[in-house]
Amino acid sequence: MKLVVRVKLLPTPVQAAALEATLHACNEAATWAARVAFEKGARRPLGLRKHTYTEIRERWDLGAQAAQHAIKKACDAYTTLKANLRGGRYGRPGTKRHTRASGKPVVFRPEAAQPYDDRMLSWQHQIRTVSIWTTAGRLKGVAFTGQAEQLAVLAGRRQGESDLVLQGGKWFLIATCEIPEKTLNVHPVGLVGVDLGIVNIAATSDGERYSGRRINRKRENDRALRSKLQKKGTKSAKRRAKKYAGREARRNKDINHKISKRIVAEAGGHLPARTELRAWGSTGRGIALEELTGIRMGSPLLERS
Repeated sequence: MKLVVRVKLLPTPVQAAALEATLHACNEAATWAARVAFEKGARRPLGLRKHTYTEIRERWDLGAQAAQHAIKKACDAYTTLKANLRGGRYGRPGTKRHTRASGKPVVFRPEAAQPYDDRMLSWQHQIRTVSIWTTAGRLKGVAFTGQAEQLAVLAGRRQGESDLVLQGGKWFLIATCEIPEKTLNVHPVGLVGVDLGIVNIAATSDGERYSGRRINRKRENDRALRSKLQKKGTKSAKRRAKKYAGREARRNKDINHKISKRIVAEAGGHLPARTELRAWGSTGRGIALEELTGIRMGSPLLERS
């Protein structure tokens, strides 16, 4: 079972400037590689590498591993886009939204997350510092912090790459940890069915309903405010828009979490560390999701961060 651990970096001003310059350079290189991939139809790492690797290293002064990651990030973005187009996220083929999404190269934000492998990033867990590659050279002794439980998992279970992220002026490293799954020797004597929807976010077979009217109304208010601020375009409007950025996603995540806990309490059990189609409760009842065919992917309960 995979578990994501996020730790906060505590860089000095000089270190933070180097990290920010690195993010910008890596994402500029990835955006350029994505444009080349779009123009030449080379959307696999090996094919795209032939067209971009040398220039990325020379033009943006990236190391070998960073250049490889920029190329792979561009290819992964097109893989995700293809899956979303096929899944109908951008509407049907021929619609304006579908054409707009498929008819232009992928672009990365200057501060989009950047993957780091073990050649570019090393952890010193005892003194809580990392050594991390940047375009200004290797930064050693960059402090990090986090909850004791998370740091213990990170020290013992980390595997694979970690992502460098800048959010709200704060730096984070997001690492993937592999946790062994526990065998559940429980046989359910009954099930609580949960049906997902839009008018009602969730409804259980016991008769409980969790309405989505409030969250949908607040979502419309958020979108109206965002549109108003974008049209205004002043500095104060941009500051306010930045302040409220992500508010809708955070609210939905909080509401989904509360509803999930109430449904589990209703079943008399607890949720496992990851979302499962069934979770066995301590009372012997399980939780089963009903058939989801036809449920719109914009349903609030399906929008997970």
